[in-house]
Amino acid sequence: MEFLFGLIVMIADIYAIYKTLTSTASTGTKVLWTLVIVLLPILGFIAWLILGPKERTQPR
Repeated sequence: MEFLFGLIVMIADIYAIYKTLTSTASTGTKVLWTLVIVLLPILGFIAWLILGPKERTQPR
């Protein structure tokens, strides 16, 4: 059971890091968010979901 939870956390963190690195945020912001996600896997992912760089949407 712990393995499954760890796998889910790892997949979520990889997704968050990928989305952060491909965002339009500044380099410093990308580095900071990546460090937060790597150093605090669960809390970092939750913080990224709430406060992380958002994708810009094109107005229609």
